[in-house]
Amino acid sequence: MNSTIYQPFKNFDFKYKNCFLSGDTFSSALEEINILPAWLLEVANFSGEEQIKLLDESVRSYNTLKVPCNSEVLTQFVQPLESKISDAFAKGYEGVSQLEEADLFKWIGKFIYSLIYIEMNAAVKLQQLSADGVNMSQGLMHKFGNLNTMIQSIYREVIFENFTPWSIIVVPLEDNDTAFSFRDEINTLTFSLKLKDFAIIACLQDNGTNKKYHQELLEQIGTKALSAPQFEELCARFFYSAYLFNRLPEYAIMPVEGAIYIDAMPLKGTLNKPLFDHWQHKTYAQVLQDFWKPWGHTLFEIIKDPTKPISYFEPAALPETN
Repeated sequence: MNSTIYQPFKNFDFKYKNCFLSGDTFSSALEEINILPAWLLEVANFSGEEQIKLLDESVRSYNTLKVPCNSEVLTQFVQPLESKISDAFAKGYEGVSQLEEADLFKWIGKFIYSLIYIEMNAAVKLQQLSADGVNMSQGLMHKFGNLNTMIQSIYREVIFENFTPWSIIVVPLEDNDTAFSFRDEINTLTFSLKLKDFAIIACLQDNGTNKKYHQELLEQIGTKALSAPQFEELCARFFYSAYLFNRLPEYAIMPVEGAIYIDAMPLKGTLNKPLFDHWQHKTYAQVLQDFWKPWGHTLFEIIKDPTKPISYFEPAALPETN
């Protein structure tokens, strides 16, 4: 294995000719792997024929969502990671809460990046994006490229120097038999998942800021099991704050003797404004309405008091508006 860093966004390498994770770093054969692994479909009681809508409005079944992976990367690195996550999921909250955040980051990052790979491939094929990505936001390309570099920690040593690039929380749920579902927002690299008696929320490239932003509520929750509406409310807060996060994190990335060292540049930079744009209850209520669809809460009901959106938490511990 060479010591250079695979950077797929430099030559827009989304043509199923190289490993999605390592490029042409390894010489063994390519295999196409499902981005939702068989063990997860089984735990979720899914057939694989369930459908998802992609950004180009096409509808695909889970079984058709595949990415190319080098066989050596698959057997030596991806499959052991899947086994570790699968074993933890089988034990529910007790197992998942004991996982190292770095392993959750690798697994969630691999899933999100796999979706990005499929979206990029479709966009190039439909000529919505030129082969060099000129129709794509430079900020998004930068962010997605950094994610790929970070999840190369699946197969090589990646050292985050005195920081973690993510906010990840794992919470217990009151319902011990929660059906599997997930939600993702690719532009902000935000993800949530719930299953059995646990749930996960992850912001993959915020240097821990979203977790700090909601620290008051997270401390209030502690290890209490959340009701279904409470978890969706917590998700809504994280998804909305990830949208308000107004920095594009910058990193100094250096390969040294086969390892990758990543150092985070200060988020404040030369800007004097806060890291998050102003929290607006009205906009938050619109996000919350979508997350609370199963309970039928109307926007009018949620924001009846414009200064105090309804909440399943007591106290609500909402961020302050300006």
